[in-house]
Amino acid sequence: MTTILWFKRDLRVADHPALALAAELGSAVVPVYIAEPEMWAQPDASARQWRFVAQSLEALGVELAAIGAPLQIHFGKAAQVLATLAQDYGATHLVSHEETGTQWSFDRDIRVAAWAKTAGVVWHEVPQSGVMRRLKTRDGWAATRETWLRQETATPPRALRGVGEGVWHMPDARDLGLGWDPCPDRQPGGRNSGLTLLGSFLTERGRTYRAAMATPIEGAVACSRLSPHLAWGTLSIREAHHAGLARRAEAPKGDWRQAMQSFVSRLAWRDHFMQKLEDAPDLDRRCLHSAYEGLRGSDAARLAAWEQGETGLPFVDACMRSLIHTGWLNFRMRAMLVAVASYHLWLDWRATGPHLARMFTDYEPGIHWSQMQMQSGTTGINTPRIYNPIKQGQEQDPDGRFTRRWLPELASMPDAFLQTPWDWPGAERLSYPPPIVDVAAAARAARDRIWAVRRSDRFGAEAGEIIRKHASRKDGTGRFVNDRARTTKRSKSPPNQMSFDL
Repeated sequence: MTTILWFKRDLRVADHPALALAAELGSAVVPVYIAEPEMWAQPDASARQWRFVAQSLEALGVELAAIGAPLQIHFGKAAQVLATLAQDYGATHLVSHEETGTQWSFDRDIRVAAWAKTAGVVWHEVPQSGVMRRLKTRDGWAATRETWLRQETATPPRALRGVGEGVWHMPDARDLGLGWDPCPDRQPGGRNSGLTLLGSFLTERGRTYRAAMATPIEGAVACSRLSPHLAWGTLSIREAHHAGLARRAEAPKGDWRQAMQSFVSRLAWRDHFMQKLEDAPDLDRRCLHSAYEGLRGSDAARLAAWEQGETGLPFVDACMRSLIHTGWLNFRMRAMLVAVASYHLWLDWRATGPHLARMFTDYEPGIHWSQMQMQSGTTGINTPRIYNPIKQGQEQDPDGRFTRRWLPELASMPDAFLQTPWDWPGAERLSYPPPIVDVAAAARAARDRIWAVRRSDRFGAEAGEIIRKHASRKDGTGRFVNDRARTTKRSKSPPNQMSFDL
C-alpha cells in the first residue's frame, strides 16, 4: 500500500499530525508539494510569499530526505497531479492537513475530493490547529480548542519508506506568473529561521512584548515575528503554544509573565479569527453582514495613492512604504491602514484587501479577511473603529524616527509639523503630496454613514445570527469574551484587538 502525503501550508516535519498518520498506515509514503499556477494567480498571492515558501520547501526537503522519503515538487493542478501520482505509485491513500483558505482553495479541495472518490483513494484530512470543520455554533469552541492544544505534539517518525526519488525542480516566481516584487528586508523562510525567532523571542526580545507590540519600531523587535512561520507551517501553532506556556510558567512575576500571557492569548485569537473563514469560506468575497453591501464605491486614484504610500498622510504612507519594503508591519499599524482606506478614503475592503494580502509575507487567509471586515466595520458585530492617522503618528512615533525613515522627503520637517506637513509655512515647497482627504471631515462622514446602516430596521436580526455563528464566547477557559458590539447605539468600548501578527 502506498500513501501520498500532500503538503500545503504545513512545511515542517515536527508536530505534523498528517505525517504521523501517514507513517502509522504502515505503507510507503510519497511526500509531495504541488506548486499550483492557479493558486499563485489569485489576487492575494505574491512573489515575496512564494520565495518564503521556496526556502521553506528546500529545508523541508532536507528533513524528509534524512528520514528516507524524498520530497517531490510538482507543478500543475492539484487533482491532476495527484491522479498521476496515484496511478504511477499505486497509491490507495491520500493524507493532508485540513486547510482553512479562501473560496478558491475550498473549491480546489472539492475537486480533489471528487477525484479521490472516483479513483477509490481514501483521503484523510487531519486538523493541525484549533480550527474545526462543520461547526454550527461557537458554543463550547474555546474549550474544545484548549483540549486539542493540551495534547502532546506529534513525534516525527525516525524513518519512512519512501518510493522513488525526489523530484526537485523548484519553480521560480516567474514560472508561476508572479510579477516583479522586490522586498529587500523580507523574513527568510525555513524551519530553522522560525526556531531561531522563537528562541530569541522567549529569552531576549519578548520581555516588552505587551507594550511594544503597538509601535512600528519597537514592535519590529519585541514581537515574536513568527507570523510567516505559522502561516506557512514551518512551526505549528501547538509548538508555539506549548513554548509560550512553558516560558510563562518559569518566568518570575512581572514583564516576562505578562508578555507570555499576551502571546498565548493572541495565539488563541489567531484560531478564533481563522475559524470565521472556516465557517464562511466566501468571507473574502461578501460582507459578513449583508446590509453593508454596496455601501462603499470605488476610486482608482485614491486606491493607487494608498497602495503606493502617497496619500499625503505621513504616518499612513510611512507604514505602507515600510510594509512594501519588509513584508511585515505591527498589528496596530495594519489596523490603521485598513481603517484609513475604509473610512477616510471610503474604499471597499475587497479593493484594498488583495493589495495588503500580497504585501504580507505572513498572509494567512483566515486572519486577513476576518480582519479586513472587522477593521472596515462590515461584520455587524464589532464596533467600528476609526483611527485618526495624525494622532496615531504622534502617539506611536513621537520622535518621528519611523516616519522620517520611510518618508525621506520629510526628513528635515520640524517635529511639530511632521504629521501635518500641510500646516508648515513652507508646505508649497515640499515634494511630498498634499493630503487627498480632510481627515476630520472624512471621519465624520464615514461615522455617520456606518452608523446609519446599523440603525436600519433589518440590521439587528441578521447581526444576531452572525453572533450565534461567529462570535466568541465567554466560557470556563476565560480566554474569550463575546465580540458582539452594540448594534443600534454607539459604544465607547473598543473592539477586540487586531490579530494580524504575533
